[in-house]
Amino acid sequence: MRVLLHLPALLASLTLLQVAVPAARAQATVAAAISDAVKQAKVQVNKAFLDSRTRLKTSMSTESPTSRELIEYLKHAKGCTRTAIRNGQVWEESLKRLRQDVSWANVTDWAVLSREVGCGVPGPVPKCDQNSPYRTITGDCNNRRKPALGAANRALARWLPAEYEDEFSLPFGWTPGKTRRGFPVPQAREVSNQILGYLNEEGVLDQRTSLLFMQWGQIVDHDLDFAPDTELGSSESSKAQCDKYCIQGGNCFPIMFPPEDPKVKTQGKCMPFFRAGFVCPTPPYESLTREQINALTSFLDASLVYGSEPSLARRLLNLSSPLGLLAVNQEFSDHGLPYLPFDSKKPSPCEFINTTARVPCFLAGDSRASEQTLLAVSHTLFLREHNRLAQELKRINPSWDGEVLFQETRKILGAFVQIVTFRDYLPIVLGDEMQKKIPPYQGYSESVDPRISNVFTFAFRFGHLEIPSTVSRLDENYQPWGPEPDLPLHTLFFNTWRIVKDGGIDPLVRGLLAKKSKLMEQNKMMTGELRNKLFQPTHQTHGFDLAAINIQRGRDHGLPGYNSWRGFCGLSQPKTLKELGTVLKNKMLAKKLLDLYKTPDNIDVWVGAVAEPMVEGGRVGSLLACLLGKQFRQIRDGDRL
Repeated sequence: MRVLLHLPALLASLTLLQVAVPAARAQATVAAAISDAVKQAKVQVNKAFLDSRTRLKTSMSTESPTSRELIEYLKHAKGCTRTAIRNGQVWEESLKRLRQDVSWANVTDWAVLSREVGCGVPGPVPKCDQNSPYRTITGDCNNRRKPALGAANRALARWLPAEYEDEFSLPFGWTPGKTRRGFPVPQAREVSNQILGYLNEEGVLDQRTSLLFMQWGQIVDHDLDFAPDTELGSSESSKAQCDKYCIQGGNCFPIMFPPEDPKVKTQGKCMPFFRAGFVCPTPPYESLTREQINALTSFLDASLVYGSEPSLARRLLNLSSPLGLLAVNQEFSDHGLPYLPFDSKKPSPCEFINTTARVPCFLAGDSRASEQTLLAVSHTLFLREHNRLAQELKRINPSWDGEVLFQETRKILGAFVQIVTFRDYLPIVLGDEMQKKIPPYQGYSESVDPRISNVFTFAFRFGHLEIPSTVSRLDENYQPWGPEPDLPLHTLFFNTWRIVKDGGIDPLVRGLLAKKSKLMEQNKMMTGELRNKLFQPTHQTHGFDLAAINIQRGRDHGLPGYNSWRGFCGLSQPKTLKELGTVLKNKMLAKKLLDLYKTPDNIDVWVGAVAEPMVEGGRVGSLLACLLGKQFRQIRDGDRL
């Protein structure tokens, strides 16, 4: 009788078991499919990464690396950043494989996929000491509630949702014939030619700012964000398709030249362009769109001096000294004052800029330190100041050990960068908008998100329009120095020999102080030295176009258009030629833009932002004042240290 009483419960259990067994089998089958897709993707991506590293070493061993090879060297991911980008690429490739198979097209177990790929933190997770007065090198542990907020090798923040052609990862302009809001996307180089180019360099200098104003902007930018490229592909044919034949595919998104462009005769059909590195999606997986990486800490912390990865930070130290000093060059000095150490990794592109001098690239906290000579000068000044401060601190605090001396000095130098940026630099940039966009500091707020936004990495590129065509070297009396006092900008890329074997940094520092930045004007936006000769090696005709790269990169990052950002900032959103002409205070420029884009909604945000007239007393327009102000306020208010 008791058995019969319990029979309904027994039958119910059997029913549940029958349902559970197929469900468990289905789950196991899905897990196996995911595992198989990930294994295949890892083979493909790992081969691409290995091939890329081999190819880069081979290309840098030639006596004449090309512009493309120089850019590849500059944008090459290293260390934990490389791991994070590789994982992101495996995740995306795995998802593509699963979606191609109809059986698994609706797989939504992203947590399982992420676990199989190995997503998560790409390096050791630092143990947070909440009582420590010092920053971690990686930027972790700043926010006590969310220790990873603002740390290196995470995704850039999105202030507006990404806009991709396929709503997932493909940039607008990828598929021939596909439109954006009903209109074709103009070629990046065509926009550069029509909107940003000019010929006459007369009258372009800013009478209100020294060249140091431009250079400080690059210092700050290199302290806050860096998105290295993805790897191209896993075969020589895919590399040749992108580099030589301009065939789009994978992570190759070439910038095509218009038929009448002069570069067609000297450079072929295109400039090769590789898409930016991206990371795995993060829980709760609300969006699976491609998210670009920030390889640096989001904090204004002098990380360009000290690095954002522990392994690099250790390489930069003078380990033979108990004084907390940074390592200096052991081969050369500047009249007794130190240079940055050389990067020991061979071959070095800087050696090929002058094959007689053969001076390697410098080693610093940021891999782009030798990108151009004035940036290398700035890094040299920071190195010297760190060591000066450390020695002075030892003098007044003889009991401090090397670790305390290093950390205290790092703390002071980070504060120096913050003070100069907020007290001196931003008021010039924002003018009368400064107090509205960045009101007086009220203290740290744990609820403020300090992460660098994706759009900021483009907004801050307004500085590219402040770079003049030449750099001057001056003597002690601020008169032209040496037989070559004025150097064309394009001759200074990767040019460390000009510092080490041609006068040291003093003539260049005087030029920074006494010469002027370029003025950002609507009819004279970017010098041809950057628009046609970026990273053009000596005695070669192949150079890149920085304006076109900025435009193509914005599409690569899935940035919404100009009017979306105007709306985000509470500004008017022009719809007609008349309205756009009113916003720009320039009907001719508005017409040029609409001839290209057809609608203001489609204007690339960087192009529209730099085209605006400057705010009163400032050096940027209304949209840039909004975006820059918001970002710098969040950097300040969301930084506990």
